[in-house]
Amino acid sequence: MRDGGAEDGIIVRRLLEESGALRSGHFRLSSGRHSADYVQCALLLEEPARAARVGGLLAERLRGLAPQSVLSPALGGLVIGHAVAAALGVPFRFCERREGRMELRRGFQLRPAERVVVIEDVITTGGSAAEAAAVAAAAGADVAAVGAIILRGSAPALSTPAVGLLRLELASWDAAECPLCAGGAPPTAPGSRPSAE
Repeated sequence: MRDGGAEDGIIVRRLLEESGALRSGHFRLSSGRHSADYVQCALLLEEPARAARVGGLLAERLRGLAPQSVLSPALGGLVIGHAVAAALGVPFRFCERREGRMELRRGFQLRPAERVVVIEDVITTGGSAAEAAAVAAAAGADVAAVGAIILRGSAPALSTPAVGLLRLELASWDAAECPLCAGGAPPTAPGSRPSAE
């Protein structure tokens, strides 16, 4: 897994702080893990100029892979995926869950051997990105890489290279081991996907 250059990371951290996207509290992440820290990328990306800037930075990290399209999992990857596709000048598509399974809908199609990059906002466990990559592979596309604004924590189990602009080492715990739960504080679930908990 590769993260972005130091300069990209500095820019992204500053934009996260300016937008109020770095949050503290007690959170249940989409993965089901608990954390005292949460990155709400929707706040980072709510201003189109910020989204375009971050998308452009990520696109430059991926341009050498010669992607022919961008695929993102809904909902978290939609805005940044579109911004990356715009910066690369390639089509943007997304996959979404239906009955708990990620799939292409809305008439989207991928061609056999099409070089695709999967774009997500934050990668913690890599679950949604891996599901989107599996959708692309099932369509016969070639998944060149997974890209994200933020790589959170240790490297997730992805079968393709992961490229991020900023690595954040933010502690998280299994729900049964969460010290915040032990202290009696209930978690909030701000993510776009209901957790399995």
